[in-house]
Amino acid sequence: MTTPRLDQPREIRRTLVPRPHYDPESFGKVSERIARFLGTARFLVYMTVFIVVWLGWNLLGPASLRFDPYPFIFLTLMLSLQASYSAPLILLAQNRQDDRDRVQYEQDRARNDRSIADTEYLTREIAGLRLALNEVATRDFVRSELQAMIKELDARDQRSDLT
Repeated sequence: MTTPRLDQPREIRRTLVPRPHYDPESFGKVSERIARFLGTARFLVYMTVFIVVWLGWNLLGPASLRFDPYPFIFLTLMLSLQASYSAPLILLAQNRQDDRDRVQYEQDRARNDRSIADTEYLTREIAGLRLALNEVATRDFVRSELQAMIKELDARDQRSDLT
C-alpha cells in the first residue's frame, strides 16, 4: 500500500453501496467501556438474573405467554448473539490497550535512556572534579605548608640571633 501524495487531491471513489462512516476513536472508547463492563461481577449478576427470569417465565409462566419452550432455542440464539458481539469488542479493547502499553513502553525506554545518559554525564563530571581537586591545594595542605614555613623562619631567626 503506497502512501498518498499530499500535493495531489484524492481520487473520488464511487461505490455502489455506501460505507458507513464512524469515528474509530469514539468507537474504540465505547468498546472499551463495554469490555470493561463485561468483565465485572455486576454483568455476571445481571446475566444470571436475566437467564433465571427467562427460564422461570418459560417454565412456570402461563402456557399462552411462554415464547421459548423447553429446548430454549431463542435463549441460545440470544446468548450466541451476545457472545458474537462481545468477543470482537473485547479483542478491540485489548488491541487498544496493547497500543497504549506499547507507547508507554517506548516512553519508558526513552526516559530510561535519558536517565542513563544523564547518569553517565554526571559520573564523568564527578570524575573530572575529583581530578581537578587533586591538583588544587586544599586548606589543610596550605595550612601545613604555612606552618612548615613559619617553623623554618623561626629556626632562621633563632640561628641569626645566636650569631
